[in-house]
Amino acid sequence: MHNFQFLIIILFSPLVNGLIKKLKASMQGRVGPGVFQPYYDLLRLLKKDMVVSTVTSWIFKATPYIVFAATVVAALIVPVVSTLSSFSITGDVIALIYLFALARFFMALAGLDAGTGFGGEGSSREMTVAILVEPMMMLALFTAAISAGSTNLVRIATVQSVNFSPSHLLALSAFLVAIIAETGRVPVDNPDTHLELTMIHEGMILEYSGRYLALMEWGHFIKQMVLFTLAVDIFFPAGMVQASGGVTVAAAAGIYALKMLGMAVLMALVESTRAKVRFFQLPSILGSAFVLAFLSLVTHIMMEK
Repeated sequence: MHNFQFLIIILFSPLVNGLIKKLKASMQGRVGPGVFQPYYDLLRLLKKDMVVSTVTSWIFKATPYIVFAATVVAALIVPVVSTLSSFSITGDVIALIYLFALARFFMALAGLDAGTGFGGEGSSREMTVAILVEPMMMLALFTAAISAGSTNLVRIATVQSVNFSPSHLLALSAFLVAIIAETGRVPVDNPDTHLELTMIHEGMILEYSGRYLALMEWGHFIKQMVLFTLAVDIFFPAGMVQASGGVTVAAAAGIYALKMLGMAVLMALVESTRAKVRFFQLPSILGSAFVLAFLSLVTHIMMEK
């Protein structure tokens, strides 16, 4: 059972995205789509034929499978409700960051491979954001890794406690900004936009259709839930199971569901109260979050001494 907990992320990641959209619509006074709409969209795309440009190479066709596989492996190594998974030995913070970087690299190449102006623009913007986000995310995670004495995610989740120290709050703030940037949400990006000139993530997958687009979207949902899980595992680890037992695992699953609900409410609240900023304003926002992540690491080291 513990070895298959990653299926929770794979199967329920579209539901979390649908829940965010529903909550966002409610906060804005709209009805909005149902929480199961992402499942219907994925099924519809899987049934559709694909339109592939004749100028594309193997990169365009291989990217959806690489992105989906990378995000599934990321879900595999992240503890969800239990720390007893057999894959825990490979669950390293650095490996997780590089899996996300691998998916991003091929997505950027695919955006360029289609030969369209909007795809290239989205790829350029994505790599610019990545330069600012990846160091910030690693510093925030390293703050927790130092206190645990290991970069292994299971070890970090096992050792961590809910301790709202200054370094903890700074790292949490920086990591939440990193989640917003990595998942392409307001104010960094707008996942619901239809304006090509403002697209970042959507610009890179603009030329995809059918099964390819379904894999890319599903991979994005998985990545989003992996980041949510990582946040609650490291900064709010209460409820993680360290022993076998059906009742214990069920209770842990219930606590995990409440944590995901809290993250969905937070993302919907941020998107409902903030407007998308201009792209050239992003370095100041993400740079400030990087400073928070750096200060969290420095503060933790100084407090330990």
